[in-house]
Amino acid sequence: MAEPLRIALAGLGTVGTGVIRLLETNRDMVERRAGRAIEVVAINARDRSKDRGIDLTPYAWVDDMQAMAERADVDVVVELVGGSDGPALSLARAALDAGKGLVTANKAMVAHHGMELAELAAIKGAPFAFEAAVAGGIPVVKGLREGTAANALTRIYGILNGTCNYILSEMERTGADFDAMLKAAQEQGYAEADPTFDIEGIDAAHKLAILAAIGFGTRIDFAGVRTSGITEVRSTDIAQADALGYVVRLVGVANLDEGDDGTCRLMQRVRPCLVPFRHPLAAVTGPTNAVVAEGDFAGRLLFQGAGAGDRPTASAVVADLIDIARGLAGAPFSVPVAQLETLDPGDPGERVGRDYIRFTVADRPGVLAEITAAMRDAGVSIESLIQRGRDEDGGEVQVAMVTHEGPERCVTQALALLDGSPSLTAPPLVMPILKD
Repeated sequence: MAEPLRIALAGLGTVGTGVIRLLETNRDMVERRAGRAIEVVAINARDRSKDRGIDLTPYAWVDDMQAMAERADVDVVVELVGGSDGPALSLARAALDAGKGLVTANKAMVAHHGMELAELAAIKGAPFAFEAAVAGGIPVVKGLREGTAANALTRIYGILNGTCNYILSEMERTGADFDAMLKAAQEQGYAEADPTFDIEGIDAAHKLAILAAIGFGTRIDFAGVRTSGITEVRSTDIAQADALGYVVRLVGVANLDEGDDGTCRLMQRVRPCLVPFRHPLAAVTGPTNAVVAEGDFAGRLLFQGAGAGDRPTASAVVADLIDIARGLAGAPFSVPVAQLETLDPGDPGERVGRDYIRFTVADRPGVLAEITAAMRDAGVSIESLIQRGRDEDGGEVQVAMVTHEGPERCVTQALALLDGSPSLTAPPLVMPILKD
């Protein structure tokens, strides 16, 4: 049997303690599959005295987290501290610079600094792995990097945030509005006290940028992800979508677009979308993640499972450690970092599809005519138009429409024509209709 793979673990929250529990519980099986033992030799966390429900006495406690990278008895540093910058990034840089392997569950750090870390790993000949950074225990990074390696992927999309999916699917189930379901998600532990990163789509955007780089062989472009959250989705939108044969889900979509000049561009969007009942994503409910990859030979592939939590995320961390122990880590982003392409962001106006548009308007004559005239002048063809709800005379009503397929720039132009209109009492909500 080969020498053990020795790891230092920074961060003893739910995931860090989950990693130790998994390595202890499945020690023999992990050793057989890795071809050698995987041993924790050093640990670090902010509070040394906290009771974490596991015995930490077998491991050396390191007060200075950065010193982990300098230890001669460490082969791999596992970073589970979190945060795109600060101590986590400093530790990641130090570990790779020292020639140590790096395993992380830190999606924000990978989305913002993944290219720098991959370049340093290549220079130092050190493995860099982050399966746990995207979709928890779902092996989607490995699935895209290895399982679809022989395919030209045409589109990568999915439900990438469990908090938003819980809120939307519970709004669908109960008929409650957003604020009530956000509170429920916080009470259930699915949403943080400050849920901004989740409900504004930022967390999903981090994951989408990573998946796009892996799937398309491009450099990460988190800044190029156009993001809209779910805070403006109302229970009436959920009900209207249901009546039309759809559910509402926050979906991240990445694909390559060829512009009018023949240049290939990377389109990345995170937005609430209407998903047809028959689409596999429509059945994804609760705090679950699902990723769809469409390949030219493999066809449509669905990866689905728990997107967070101590056990699924720990499973992904240890899977990376097993690969490193086997010597199978490979290129972090499918191809050597020097060969990753740099693509400009795609133009959202080039998207051709159907949209759901909801207007909140004053209840008075002429409003529908104003809206339809703006659509006509912008070249938007209306498939259906429904007026729902009436408060008292002079109050607000909601007007929902579904467009025929057309360029997104036309919808944008129509909304620009209506901007500032006294007939609109709130900004319109636009949700694309996901294609089958």
